[in-house]
Amino acid sequence: MKKEYRGSLKIIPLGGLEAIGMNITAFEYEDSIIVVDCGLSFPEDDMLGIDLVIPDVTYLKENADKVKGFVITHGHEDHIGAIPYVFKEINAPIYATRLTIGLIEHKLEENGMLQNVKRKTVSFGQIINLGAFRIEFIKTNHSIQDAAALAIYSPAGTVVHTGDFKIDYTPVYGDMIDLQRFAEIGKKGVLALLCDSTNAVHSGYTMSEKTVGITFDKIFAEHRNSRIIVSTFASNVDRVQQVINSAYKYGRKVIVEGRSMVNFITTAQKLEYVHVPENTLIDIDEMKNYPDEQIVLVTTGSQGESMAALSRIAGDVHKKIRIKQNDTIILSSNPIPGNEKAVYRIINELSAKGANVIFQDTHVSGHAREEEIKLIYALTKPKYAVPVHGEYHHLAAQQKIAEKMGIDPKDIFILHSGDVLEMNYQSAKVTGKVQAGRVMVDGLGVGDVGNIVLRDRQMLSENGIVIVTLTLEGSTKQLLSGPEIITRGFVYVKEAEDLLESAREVVEDAVYKCLSYKNADWNKIKSVIRDSLGAYVWKHTQRRPMILPIIMEV
Repeated sequence: MKKEYRGSLKIIPLGGLEAIGMNITAFEYEDSIIVVDCGLSFPEDDMLGIDLVIPDVTYLKENADKVKGFVITHGHEDHIGAIPYVFKEINAPIYATRLTIGLIEHKLEENGMLQNVKRKTVSFGQIINLGAFRIEFIKTNHSIQDAAALAIYSPAGTVVHTGDFKIDYTPVYGDMIDLQRFAEIGKKGVLALLCDSTNAVHSGYTMSEKTVGITFDKIFAEHRNSRIIVSTFASNVDRVQQVINSAYKYGRKVIVEGRSMVNFITTAQKLEYVHVPENTLIDIDEMKNYPDEQIVLVTTGSQGESMAALSRIAGDVHKKIRIKQNDTIILSSNPIPGNEKAVYRIINELSAKGANVIFQDTHVSGHAREEEIKLIYALTKPKYAVPVHGEYHHLAAQQKIAEKMGIDPKDIFILHSGDVLEMNYQSAKVTGKVQAGRVMVDGLGVGDVGNIVLRDRQMLSENGIVIVTLTLEGSTKQLLSGPEIITRGFVYVKEAEDLLESAREVVEDAVYKCLSYKNADWNKIKSVIRDSLGAYVWKHTQRRPMILPIIMEV
């Protein structure tokens, strides 16, 4: 008997589209909402002073009574990093696999939230019930262990969400992706496939993680007489495992350096996802007890991050590590788009100090290329395709793959954050839009920095600031002192005394002229100061600094 489907399913991406990172998608059926992932992204170059970017979850807050739970595909920051921020406003249980839960718990503990958030560890093949939904976790491969795809069963049909994945036939740890389960679900009928698009622009297959281990082995063999420093993503536990394997083989001690690296490896070791032979791992303070040829340092900073361990080492500001002439540095990652300058700056700094920097063939991606994506389409046979995870050109590349696999172009949906895609087996279309976007985190402030503040920061960074101070007598509006002019980031005062003295005279004339009018108020005076001084400065310097008048009343 043919299975009957009823109602419509809403798919609402709140992040993770048109950008790398900040992955979060809501699935809604009547009075039930489940949320897949809750990630952050890192600031772009024009986000001056911003630490992190998290998704706007206003829609989830407005429908908090419908939210049945958060289902997390894996433990990377772009999938779990926003949890401490979002869960201060929304409280729902979290479901994830063992390592992912371990990393989330560490994050919650750091923020004093461990007791407030319910967590449930899920095994592969296990199905959980959340409102109108049933969710099954399917084993996949990625650059971190315990990555899962999700089969989301709803009364409207089954949706498969791949999470971040690749097909690795020889993984470093654990089993390969469960292709059989994808095929079984495909035979029963899949309404829509939400597939990782990060590597969709590349043809062929992504290499196995074990190929990096072979490269490491060759490098260790060729550089037996030098200290080796390996920099990679903190979350790439399998990569660190392979460094440990090569270090043990060649009789070296391993030091893990960098706060996030230590956190990841400590959690993974505690949960037995990293196996370290006895007496191999040592503390950084023990490094002085061993010759260089017996040391391997594993650090963060492969993307050139200014505060990461490798950047501090390269800049000679690390408290305990200095680069030596004979050091061998392995950068085991590819630069994320936008990070190229920072990465090559690090390479140049290290090379200038006499280190041998190796960055060719020392990394493989954790994301599927075209042929692997095709295989998932072939196994699941979805009616609709919804490309996820990536910038627009990544999503467009996946659209072309879906068309090659026989999906009708009108059944492929490239969405924008906030779009509401409503679907069933009869039809699918975008029926509306909800509030979505980026919330910027600056220190302890969440969402208190917006475009206006960033624009001011941009102006300050480009042209500096000019502060004008003066004192007026309250009742008579007589100028008692000033105006005084203070500048920062505008001109070097000692070489611009004539310019600033003339500027002071311009302001003084403008103030006296303004005070001659009976109805002149403080705001009017400030406006006149800004206009007159701004015109003078532009005429003589072709610059537009921020002008900040301060009037004191006596």
